[in-house]
Amino acid sequence: MQNNNQEPEIFVFTDEEGNDVTVQVLEYFYYNGKEYAVMTELTEEQAACACDPDQPCDCGDAEVFFMEVVPIEGDDENVEFTAVEDDDLADKLFEIVSANYNEDGAGDEE
Repeated sequence: MQNNNQEPEIFVFTDEEGNDVTVQVLEYFYYNGKEYAVMTELTEEQAACACDPDQPCDCGDAEVFFMEVVPIEGDDENVEFTAVEDDDLADKLFEIVSANYNEDGAGDEE
């Protein structure tokens, strides 16, 4: 999903309880005129993983979630991320990403 020629994009968010949460962007895509990001929380084990990104590894299962990418008015370089809380929309976004992943052949096991 991530372009292998680029460094992964890592962000640190603060959760509702004030804890720092480190996340990695796996992919950006558009749906219905809006940009979304597929993200996963990085545990210490996952952040330290040195496995080949094109091969399965046992460095911990990563749960994915979606954030809407919202441009900041008057700022052409930065964006805000807004959680996708609508379950129906999240399900649709998951279908789109899954279909794209399988079309690329990345999800096929031989």
